[in-house]
Amino acid sequence: MLCMCAHYEAVSQPERLHELFKVAMPTGAVADVWPGYAGIFIRHPREAQQGDGVAPWREAMAGSFGLIPHWAKDPSLAKKTYNARSETVATKPSYRDAWRLGRRCIIPAEAFYEPDWRSGRAVPTRIARADGKPMGIAGIWTGWRAPDGSIVRSMSMLTVNADEHPLMKNFHRPEDEKRMVVVLEENDFDRWLSPLDRPEAMLRSLPAEKLVAGASM
Repeated sequence: MLCMCAHYEAVSQPERLHELFKVAMPTGAVADVWPGYAGIFIRHPREAQQGDGVAPWREAMAGSFGLIPHWAKDPSLAKKTYNARSETVATKPSYRDAWRLGRRCIIPAEAFYEPDWRSGRAVPTRIARADGKPMGIAGIWTGWRAPDGSIVRSMSMLTVNADEHPLMKNFHRPEDEKRMVVVLEENDFDRWLSPLDRPEAMLRSLPAEKLVAGASM
């Protein structure tokens, strides 16, 4: 199985989260996120979609990194569903309901990590925005009812092919397909969260000059 972005650094400073995403910091999330850990995702609440004028346009919540579909027997599936391929998100059983229902979200991150294999061994590499701003990564979210009746929310990052991307083609094993998470431009945040006829048109790679990479400590 090809593993893509399995580790990222969430936005942990409330002021940075509010400055770019216009949301308050939720409780329960961690800063160093791996599959199954609780990260932050931003959604457009259903109440706001109904136009009652009460709900905020954007809402930040804590959720498991790794989508847990309604039919999952337990939350361990999150360790396999943290990335959704844009080419198959509408048809793969783990993701298709969230995609069909328009449960799109933004996952705020300071950086994500990928292994650079050009030296012959995996060198963990931190990838961030070149302008120093947090990233808004395109994702999908859902809710899963646990055996105790509680609702566990979860999310997955969307990915696109990066075989020809000047920066992202350098990561993962030479024989692997190159992929990258979808980093949204700031002026696309509300469009991504809003009802769209063709949201797949927004699933594209961020230009290499807008990213910076360096070996992690």
